Amino acid sequence: MSIPEVQFPYAPPLIKPFSNKELAFWMEYGISETVLKSFNVCSIDTITLFKREPLNSSYTIKSSSYEPIFGYVFPTYTKIYRPYSDKKFRFLYTGNKPKDAAFGMEQLPKKGNIVFLAAGEKDVLSLVSRGFNAICYNSETAPIPQSIIDKLRFRFKHLFLIYDVDETGLRSTKKRLDELSPYAVKSIRLPLNGTPEEKDVSDFFRKGHTKEDLDSLIIEALRAFHSPTMTLLKSFELDYKNPPQSVEPIVSINGVPIGSRGNLMAITGPEGSGKSNFLGALLAGTLNLRDTYVDTLGTQITPNHRGHAVLYYDTEQSDEQLYRNAQRIIKRSRQRHFPEWLKTYGLVGMERKDRLNSIIQSMDYFYYEYGGIHLVVIDGIADLLKGVNDEDSSVGLVDEIFRLAGIYNCCIVLVLHLSPSGYKLRGHLGSEIQRKAAGII
Repeated sequence: MSIPEVQFPYAPPLIKPFSNKELAFWMEYGISETVLKSFNVCSIDTITLFKREPLNSSYTIKSSSYEPIFGYVFPTYTKIYRPYSDKKFRFLYTGNKPKDAAFGMEQLPKKGNIVFLAAGEKDVLSLVSRGFNAICYNSETAPIPQSIIDKLRFRFKHLFLIYDVDETGLRSTKKRLDELSPYAVKSIRLPLNGTPEEKDVSDFFRKGHTKEDLDSLIIEALRAFHSPTMTLLKSFELDYKNPPQSVEPIVSINGVPIGSRGNLMAITGPEGSGKSNFLGALLAGTLNLRDTYVDTLGTQITPNHRGHAVLYYDTEQSDEQLYRNAQRIIKRSRQRHFPEWLKTYGLVGMERKDRLNSIIQSMDYFYYEYGGIHLVVIDGIADLLKGVNDEDSSVGLVDEIFRLAGIYNCCIVLVLHLSPSGYKLRGHLGSEIQRKAAGII
């Protein structure tokens, strides 16, 4: 049988006005009387405390000029702070404190960028006095309840521990960071020596450090936290002094690039609209090495003078149909023979799960075999997926193909049917291609 928790009597303290000496004590830390009142901090004249043993026995303590008593007052309990008393009796409680009570929670704004998890109430008051958001929970040696963290994460972008820099505080910081690692909680280590007179953030400000000094420590901590991302992002930053080279167009219409190196181009239309015939015109244009007239159906195609690979992957036609199309391509291009660098693959008989990998591997092979890739055509991009409405797979496929276009510095042409309504490309796959393609015909 469990023993119920003992509920101790609670006698509210007898409160008096702050004396000038008491206000001077708080002002050493930059804490004004206005801030004290907004956090229900008061000066106590006398207060009655109840002992556990013998049960419900009590004693009363009284404030004096040399041993003032301050109280963090709440409806069901008061935490007593006696800054000049022996360490053992410096902090006392009377009443019944709720399990997950956190000092400063009520004073937080609805939303914010940073909130500090401080070691004690005075630290919270010092931080708030400089315009920071802060709370503290019980003590730095106690685990912080997940319920508190969950509430804070919804309202603030960053959670920072700012504990004492003595041995206990440093040990507690490490332990709390380990416990809260799933929440990306960070910490600030103050530049103090860790002695009783110089160990916490209120001492940091008492010694003359400013809000700007703490801001610098925050920036330093965030810079370290974001360093891996910023290192990765650096290579993607636009260099205004060194503009990128102009992208070589592969397919243009009236001088406007529709398909260029490093980008995707899409061809779409309903059944029987001539998509295969248009593809044949594009491929025939790449074969025009003598710069003679080739009917490319109103488009301008950059010929493959450098002999890089031109790769044509088809997932819909039979081998017989694909062969007839290839014959029309060579006839349109006015060439007698297929160049070695033009590779055509009919993948209709290959399992779906193997098609994308075969395209990826062969592109890599031919990139080195021919010193580069000029153009890639994937006729039937939807046949690389189980379904065009699988959003995750669609996004992953288009991202991968877009990545390949950049790696091999080539234009990749994707062919996809229109939706049954005839107004947009099919499914999530079509939506993603519309977002990523440089041009759609």
